[in-house]
Amino acid sequence: MPRDDLLKRIAVDPNICGGVPCIRGTRVPVSVILDALAEGLTPDEVRDHFPQLQPEDIRAALAYAAELAEHVVSGATPSS
Repeated sequence: MPRDDLLKRIAVDPNICGGVPCIRGTRVPVSVILDALAEGLTPDEVRDHFPQLQPEDIRAALAYAAELAEHVVSGATPSS
C-alpha cells in the first residue's frame, strides 16, 4: 500500500480523543501503537491488544511517524 494511502488511515478530529491522531474509525491513538512497538511488541502483539486494528493500521502509524520526523526533525539542530 502506498504511503499516501496509509496516511489516509490516520484521523485527527477534535471530537475524538481530543484531536490526538488516531487510526481512522477507532479511538486507538497513533502514539499508543508507536509506544507498543518501541517497547518491543510485534505488530501481531499490538493487534492482539487492539483487535480492531488491521495490519495496514500498524504500517500507517509508522508512516505517520516518519512523516512527522521528516518535517519536524529535518530542521532541528543537534543539542551538543
